[in-house]
Amino acid sequence: MALARTHGVALVGVDGHLVDVEADLGQGVPSYALVGLPDTSLSESRDRVRAALVNSGLRWPATRRVTVNLSPASLPKRGSSFDLAIAAAILEAQGDVPPGAFWQAVLVGELGLDGRVRSVRGVLPSVAAAARAGVRSVVVPAADAAEAALVPGVQVTGVSTVRELVARARGEEPPEGPAADVVRLDDLDRLDRPGEAGSSTSAADDRLEDLHRVDLADVLGQATARYLLEVAAAGGHHLLMLGPPGAGKTMLAERLPGLLPALDDQAALEVTTVHSVAGTLGRAGGTPLLTRPPFQSPHHTASVPAIVGGGSHVLRPGAASLAHRGVLFLDEAPEFAPGVLDALREPLESGEITVARLAAQVRFPARFQLVLAANACPCGLATERDAACSCTPMARIRYLGRLSGPLLDRVDLRIEMRAASRADLHGDPAGAEGTAAVAARVLAARGRMAARLAGTPWRVNAEVPGHVLRREWRLPWDVVAEAEQRLDRGGLTARGVDRVVRVAWTLADLAGRDRPDADDVRVALDSRGSTRRAA
Repeated sequence: MALARTHGVALVGVDGHLVDVEADLGQGVPSYALVGLPDTSLSESRDRVRAALVNSGLRWPATRRVTVNLSPASLPKRGSSFDLAIAAAILEAQGDVPPGAFWQAVLVGELGLDGRVRSVRGVLPSVAAAARAGVRSVVVPAADAAEAALVPGVQVTGVSTVRELVARARGEEPPEGPAADVVRLDDLDRLDRPGEAGSSTSAADDRLEDLHRVDLADVLGQATARYLLEVAAAGGHHLLMLGPPGAGKTMLAERLPGLLPALDDQAALEVTTVHSVAGTLGRAGGTPLLTRPPFQSPHHTASVPAIVGGGSHVLRPGAASLAHRGVLFLDEAPEFAPGVLDALREPLESGEITVARLAAQVRFPARFQLVLAANACPCGLATERDAACSCTPMARIRYLGRLSGPLLDRVDLRIEMRAASRADLHGDPAGAEGTAAVAARVLAARGRMAARLAGTPWRVNAEVPGHVLRREWRLPWDVVAEAEQRLDRGGLTARGVDRVVRVAWTLADLAGRDRPDADDVRVALDSRGSTRRAA
């Protein structure tokens, strides 16, 4: 048989598209042609596939004219994940495996020169794309089999070498090493959860484990800031902490993930898909399913593509998307470039990021919780007494002016923190409330939100659009009067009123009440505060 066909997957952002991989061995001058809009790394697959087959003791059609077509031709294809599908199509075309052995399968994997099948990025969205297209059999690198098995209803075969792939196609035992398992999972509850025996880890996983081990009781004093952190965790609200160095801003931000409930199955798959495309999942065995809200804390020198995603050739998610369903913490926020901060305004409203380039436009999910931390002035020594600060009033205004008004208008909660006092340092640590107690209240409040928002696409109060709040859960005039009067005076924007009402609903949920009252709205207004202008 001189013509064979199988399937691969082209990734565009976090979305996969099924691709027909056709191999034709024709008569004529020996050559190799790869068509179908491949990029440079994919064009180099010829040398990888040829060396992998030869070094595995298999044939390479050196006397034939080899044409490999990737269809649809108008869809850009990138990366080395097509190596395995190309090798399978060539092997079938020259009769080394039974006809049609790979026609009903999707193959994803990179080949080493010695014939090993290496791990690739984006296995989870690739297998999900195959499932949506009706394909029920996928072949992936053995190291990625657990990730692929997160997609229900798909038979996953993990292979370690090309020779193992050929043996499986022939119905033979693999010639070397233990056979990789064939995995069929229809229920996510059967998967091992991260942190259990045999689960995989990565540097990002280890960092998240550390954040979930720290305790809110470690924070000295700062009762108001601790309470607003609880409110932010319960309602998914964005938070700005303003205060001198050493006040505990970073400590509070790092303890926020520990207050958040675990991700449900849908959110876990969304988060894992983003991290799969970014290549940050663990590879040591077990399941890489991420079940805890992620935490991202980029350095203030990060560029716009590093935060919102992008790249010159392959468009990959940035820190904002890696924080999807979790926390994005910007420490020393005024030190970030203005373009970086303003690039966050759109995802704060829409929950997604669209990266447009000349060759492609991709969408990344980015429904994160933003936490900003800033000093009150460039030197950072401004306190209630200003004893050591030498910054002029204009210098302070310019410094905080780097946080634009439109960005601050999207921040629900703002707190000016004081420096830790001697009484705070020598207070009784046993009297401080820990993460477990606060997380229990957050979970109870989330339960009340879930009951109220059942049947809607929103999970927490911060996600509910303002027009829906006014239509479905409209509050009486006497409850919202103070907020709307501030709107009339120009001290609050229409967006600001909506955000105050959302915070008021969260305060009521934390208190166990069915609806917020005027006191909740007043506390929400006070918690919104102002760092340099009313908003």
